[in-house]
Amino acid sequence: MNRLRFFLPLIFSLLLSPIFAEGGHEIKVKIKEFGNQDIILAYYFNKSMYVRDTVKTDAQGLAVFTGSEALPGGLYLFYLPNGKFFDVLISEGQNMSISTDTLDLIGNMSISGSEEAGLFLEYQRFIGQQQAKVNSLRQEMTANAENQEALDVLNAKLEDLNKEVAAYWENAVAQYPGTFYATFIKAMQDPVIPDFELPEGTQNPDSLLQAKRYFYYRDHYFDNIDFQDARLLRTPFFAQKIDNYMERMIVQVPDTVAKTSIDIIEKSRGNEEMFRFLVQLMYNRTNESKIMGMDAAMVALADKYYLAGETPWADEKFLENLRTRVGEIRPTLLGSLARNLKMENEQGQVFSLHEINAAVTILAFYEPSCGHCKKEIPKLYKEVFEKYRNKGVQVFAVYTMADREEWTGFINEHELFDWINVYDPYHQTRFRNFYDIRSTPMIYILDREKKIVAKRLDVEQMPGFLDHLLNKQ
Repeated sequence: MNRLRFFLPLIFSLLLSPIFAEGGHEIKVKIKEFGNQDIILAYYFNKSMYVRDTVKTDAQGLAVFTGSEALPGGLYLFYLPNGKFFDVLISEGQNMSISTDTLDLIGNMSISGSEEAGLFLEYQRFIGQQQAKVNSLRQEMTANAENQEALDVLNAKLEDLNKEVAAYWENAVAQYPGTFYATFIKAMQDPVIPDFELPEGTQNPDSLLQAKRYFYYRDHYFDNIDFQDARLLRTPFFAQKIDNYMERMIVQVPDTVAKTSIDIIEKSRGNEEMFRFLVQLMYNRTNESKIMGMDAAMVALADKYYLAGETPWADEKFLENLRTRVGEIRPTLLGSLARNLKMENEQGQVFSLHEINAAVTILAFYEPSCGHCKKEIPKLYKEVFEKYRNKGVQVFAVYTMADREEWTGFINEHELFDWINVYDPYHQTRFRNFYDIRSTPMIYILDREKKIVAKRLDVEQMPGFLDHLLNKQ
């Protein structure tokens, strides 16, 4: 890593302020032959790095970072003008001295005044040595790619190195209980999957073993994470472990995502800072998701925490806006019964959405002045309606404005004659409220019972979805 990226916190800067320990800090950093230059003290948080302080070294390369408050525990880094940086574990003992040079930052480093920082330095050196051995073995494997006997020997040596690392981790946790160093080391470890035994005669034993290992790994994924220790928030791996679990270990459907998010959040009950972070993280994940229907998970989390008075850090304006937004989204959640609309066509005949007798109803809101609508609505007619009308698909096409001449002109121009064209010039049906019309075109797909089964699909995505839905029915 040659460059440090600095990000401005978004919602976290507004709603999450670190809880600082009492006391101050004084960290002396001396970099030989590095005089009169700026050194940046930064910390890891939510897969990014943030600047904490900047100090210029004196002529001898000494910089002193001081403050009246103790730094919240976590993994910090000192970033140098030459693009290099080194990590230091900071928790207890914040009156420390660090000395090194630019030739070998970690190898030539010495730390005094903090036992945990010294332990982590030893760990870094050990991992560096192990990685060098791994790199050497991999080079040998490349050179012996055609020699299976040699590859077997080299693989065995790799496995021995892995065992040495595992033993180092186990010893660190056992020897230094109660320290952040031990918590940090343990949190990096994946759960150890046991050897499962299957009864003789088991069919498809390989598949069954694979499934058992997967479910064990999923169910024990967080065994080594202490959700009561907020210092883990300031590490480069904590948020990434959460993301890996949410993206790879569970099915991406709203109910599962909401339940899993709540299960993880509830592990942090009792630690205010960790609880705040996880509530915001999980809410933001669902709120920003591009997966259709994931707004249901967002609504579930909003109801569970923000709108239930569980988030005292959230200001009233945010809560007011969220309450409004949830109210707008709730009627359009997948599985909800679509609100009935009674609207008139060009001849003044009234059509009721719920009275349409069709296996599938496509509810499309549009306005002709919308550039996207000019392309999508005629395409919807030609590529979807005309191909699926004989399979039980009908379209309820709603013109969202009140200019009758514009509306009929668009219908005639594109020959949209055979589906149901309707409008509500006086907005008596309040369709914008019930269908969250913020932009057009807005398209919903309803099943025979007029329940919402899809929304915001592009026309190109509809044939595949309709085939699946019709076959299912």
